[in-house]
Amino acid sequence: MNSSEPLGVPLYRVAHGRTGDKGNRSNISVIAYHPALWPVIEAQVTPERVAAHFAARRPSQVQRYALPLLQALNFVIDDVLDGGVNSALNLDSHGKALAFDLLQMPIALPRELLVHCQGPQPF
Repeated sequence: MNSSEPLGVPLYRVAHGRTGDKGNRSNISVIAYHPALWPVIEAQVTPERVAAHFAARRPSQVQRYALPLLQALNFVIDDVLDGGVNSALNLDSHGKALAFDLLQMPIALPRELLVHCQGPQPF
């Protein structure tokens, strides 16, 4: 493997997340662990990739709000909670686990940024 090639890492290595829900809408925040990781997150965690990641839940819309001073992204995902808490038969219809799910998404991380990651080193 070329030492200049980016590493494929799960998003949870570079960011943490928070989630909330209201009705059939989920709100997921992705927050960089370190300011040096922010450009990678902003470039790769796009509304299109998030929509593709949750494709099985059939979101009707994914909106992304960038908060660069906080090194964070906020996603508002519509129609992703099986109708919402009171309508769904899904046991986890609140969507509290959706941030954890999104943090599994792989990203390409330049090797020099690995020092800013959380969790075990890949090698």
